[in-house]
Amino acid sequence: MRKLLQRLRTRTALFSLAGVLVGIVLAVGGFATIEATDGPEFCGSCHVMEPFTESFAQSQHAALNCNDCHAPTDSYVAKTAFKARAGASHIWYNFVAQDSIPDVIQAKPQSIEAIDQNCYDCHAVTLQQVGHDVKDSCTDCHRSVPHGHSIQRPDEWHEPMHADPQIEPEAAR
Repeated sequence: MRKLLQRLRTRTALFSLAGVLVGIVLAVGGFATIEATDGPEFCGSCHVMEPFTESFAQSQHAALNCNDCHAPTDSYVAKTAFKARAGASHIWYNFVAQDSIPDVIQAKPQSIEAIDQNCYDCHAVTLQQVGHDVKDSCTDCHRSVPHGHSIQRPDEWHEPMHADPQIEPEAAR
């Protein structure tokens, strides 16, 4: 009976050790994947994003990663969940619904919320010292930051965006 208990303890210890090692490998691999998919090298690997990553490289924000602006940065869990949803959408469009990719790519309301919060977080000191008009979004006024006007876009792209999809820009009316 003693030998049986000893063997069970040894097996339990080995399985526990193996589980911990697998957990560490998955955690490190997941973190490395999240970091590797943050930057313009990855984002620009889809042809529809090439003009955006090219203009971004010429901007004052070029030292940042795409997801420093385009994903929540308040917690690793929020960032990972956001990127998982966005990644699933991108995979769907690029592999299943290619004909549905819009001619003009615009941020969705969840992205606008993350972008605005990241603008506020990075530019807090400036925002305290400079008066601003009340707008729905930072990109209502700063639409060309950081991607610039160098990308060929229809005129309505430069109209202010609204978080509420029911509100149409002036040029679309």
